[in-house]
Amino acid sequence: MSRSNAATTAKKKKRVIGAWPRALKRIITWRRAAQAGIGLGLTLALSGEMISLGWIIVAGSALGIVLGKFFCRWMCPLGFIMELVMDAGGEANKSSMMYQYFKIGCPIAWISGFLNKHSLLKVKMDPKDCVSCGKCDKVCYIAVHDEGSSLYRAGLANASAHYSCSRCLKCVSACPTGALSLSPHPDTKTNV
Repeated sequence: MSRSNAATTAKKKKRVIGAWPRALKRIITWRRAAQAGIGLGLTLALSGEMISLGWIIVAGSALGIVLGKFFCRWMCPLGFIMELVMDAGGEANKSSMMYQYFKIGCPIAWISGFLNKHSLLKVKMDPKDCVSCGKCDKVCYIAVHDEGSSLYRAGLANASAHYSCSRCLKCVSACPTGALSLSPHPDTKTNV
């Protein structure tokens, strides 16, 4: 293969890799709407006796195997209401309350919080793309409140594997270089 063909192939590969972080950032901007819609649907299904609370707990916990503590911030009707209430207290207060709330939440939160370390998809950092700007840690309520956790600093625990991380993915959205992603790929390194 000639140099020009190799360079063209590398550019195409980089463009494809760069498409996923951009798409994920767009999805993250719709998180609250998704949580409201899914939460309302679950509430209506539960109140109309189309589904039992037991099935919601089982399904939400099983989702933790794939995504970790995803249910709380993307699907839970109570999580949506809690976020609305917490918004009234300002950003610093909300951050502290989120850190505490997701420690003591419901059975789905307990199970999926445990699964954060073991889930198939994780927030991972690609060290060759990271510029150590720290924007991810500034928006992450785990990194703000747990001095031993970070999304980018070496030697600290990965904040996204923390029990209280609810996979809001604000860290991924804040990353200016796309170094953070939600990924199953073992070739993408975490900071642990």
